[in-house]
Amino acid sequence: MRRIQAGSALSAFGLGFTVPFLYIYVAYVRDLGSTTGSIVIGVFALAALIALPFVGRVIDRRGPKPVLVGASVVASLGALLFGLSQHTVTVLLSAALLGAGTAVTQPALATMIVWASDATSRTRAFAFQFFLQNVGLGVGGLIGGNIVDKSRASTFTLLFSIEAVMFLVLAAIILTVKLARPAPAPGAAAQGAKGNGFKVLLEHKAMVKLLVLGFILFFAVYGQFESGLSAYGTEAAGIEPSMFGTALAANTAVIGIAQFVILKYVDRYKRTRVIAAVGLIWAVAWAAAGYAGLGATSQAMATAAFISTYALFGLGEAMLAPTVAPLVVDLAPESMVGQYNSAFALVKQLALALGPAIGGPMGAALHAPYIVTFVLFSLAITVLALRLARQLTPVQDRPVLAATSRVVAQYKPPVEPAEKVGTAA
Repeated sequence: MRRIQAGSALSAFGLGFTVPFLYIYVAYVRDLGSTTGSIVIGVFALAALIALPFVGRVIDRRGPKPVLVGASVVASLGALLFGLSQHTVTVLLSAALLGAGTAVTQPALATMIVWASDATSRTRAFAFQFFLQNVGLGVGGLIGGNIVDKSRASTFTLLFSIEAVMFLVLAAIILTVKLARPAPAPGAAAQGAKGNGFKVLLEHKAMVKLLVLGFILFFAVYGQFESGLSAYGTEAAGIEPSMFGTALAANTAVIGIAQFVILKYVDRYKRTRVIAAVGLIWAVAWAAAGYAGLGATSQAMATAAFISTYALFGLGEAMLAPTVAPLVVDLAPESMVGQYNSAFALVKQLALALGPAIGGPMGAALHAPYIVTFVLFSLAITVLALRLARQLTPVQDRPVLAATSRVVAQYKPPVEPAEKVGTAA
């Protein structure tokens, strides 16, 4: 488990080196224009959306290890080509490789964590992964920001080369990990015998509700970090560019502090109630953002309120880490853990693609509607979480009630009725 977590953190560190600078690198450093820069971001997301629907079944059939190693090599190649590309075609090809590779690592890593953990350690394992990835992204972005120089393309080539190395390190670490497929829970073999795929997943009402909930979670906050919230803060609240770094630091600091405090208490409560509380916290965060842009009486108060928004988002993120990802796993039939993880990763990527596209223009021009919209989205999280609770067993909602949280026997994929043979006799 330690090696898996270390590899996950190092790959996040590599991403933090480059992802914040993709647009700048393409549009200005390589002088390919703002249109190409925007298309590259779109290709990055589109490649992920194309790859994820297919990778889940491969993970379940072949195991997460070969998938993760292969995805890491593809991402490494994409990063290296990105740093050397000077033309539109090669930049777009690099973005596709990097986007697909990094996206596929998510469900593969999640499945490896499942295989390496048990019911008593899984919640903490996912929470620790979230913490390490945030630290990796933050540290990578901080160091990368101090290395890059728009006037020197070689500094960007260095960053992409470091990212490529980090993905190869991830692959090398994973190759040293020896994992056996977990023993099936009682009744699991029968469940997996009669077909898999998205048809089974879409017939699972609890999982469908969790996917809808996941989309709103990522759309309402993560999808707004890159464009919508930044545009709103600049245009409506007059936030100085330097303060965005402070706000992100506050977000990361709260996650780091709150994560381990929350882990001491999260098992005492139902998962759905924790998620419902996140919706309320984020509604308050958006209200603080509204005050920063629409009601603050001074720039100092506006800045403080805006930083508080990011801090409150961090608190909610820390509460989600030990609840949502383990719930996806506990809802999955034994033979479909990879497919369930891939479906959730697909929903996340879709939300992250649509979030900036919709939130950016709203945040820049429609200030009050922007805030109202996302306050309502946050409240919808609370409502959907409480409704999801009705679809869960007591053990799925609060795994501490049972000796094992692998509750696949609680949901059985529909089995086609056997043909009646010789009924006339």
